Amino acid sequence: SSLLECCARCLVGAPFASLVATGLCFFGVALFCGCGHEALTGTEKLIETYFSKNYQDYEYLINVIHAFQYVIYGTASFFFLYGALLLAEGFYTTGAVRQIFGDYKTTICGKGLSATVTGGQKGRGSRGQHQAHSLERVCHCLGKWLGHPDKFVGITYALTVVWLLVFACSAVPVYIYFNTWTTCQSIAAPSKTSASIGTLCADARMYGVLPWNAFPGKVCGSNLLSICKTAEFQMTFHLFIAAFVGAAATLVSLLTFMIAATYNFAVLKLMGRGTKF
Repeated sequence: SSLLECCARCLVGAPFASLVATGLCFFGVALFCGCGHEALTGTEKLIETYFSKNYQDYEYLINVIHAFQYVIYGTASFFFLYGALLLAEGFYTTGAVRQIFGDYKTTICGKGLSATVTGGQKGRGSRGQHQAHSLERVCHCLGKWLGHPDKFVGITYALTVVWLLVFACSAVPVYIYFNTWTTCQSIAAPSKTSASIGTLCADARMYGVLPWNAFPGKVCGSNLLSICKTAEFQMTFHLFIAAFVGAAATLVSLLTFMIAATYNFAVLKLMGRGTKF
């Protein structure tokens, strides 16, 4: 019962900003990695089928796609572990801050998580409370390991900057597919454009997807319209959009983590706790 009571009281002092950011981080990374992986596979098939007949023309592109897919596997694993660490750090520092302001009831778990931060005394009890004391020791050891919120702020800041670049890069394929889709719309409605249908093309070489000597490298007119109507093109386009949304959600979660961690760190620093808690 003491364990259940500990968990219930710890939830009262839960860092809601970190909880929301963790859920958003896991959702965004899952969306980005899952949809991005499948979208890259779809792009590979479209290039092979419609834009080049010579494997040497797109061999480098295939290698890059496969490399990005392996990077996606690593990204998913890293963010799962780092998100869990940030959530634990949120519990750790939020509990310490709330204890300072007096709106966090000190419990066995609360004291264990904040003893290293606040320098508080360890909980006392009889030998019959061995289970509670074991939990306190575990929480206290966790507190010593997480007792460097300044480092978490710095790492999260650097990770946010890196992910901002990933977010910008994820917009590139959306832009390419959107331009292709817009061209197809012009071909489907020739009365709305003054250009000849045969001159309306999607050129993969123009975006650096294929080398300039690739043949044919581009698709024009009614052939391009037929590609845009295929399920492969539609699915790949929407998958890239979903991956872009996932990258945006992950960026928002990292910003939320950084703001919450910076606030807790600043409060503890101003209260005279120093940089090592």
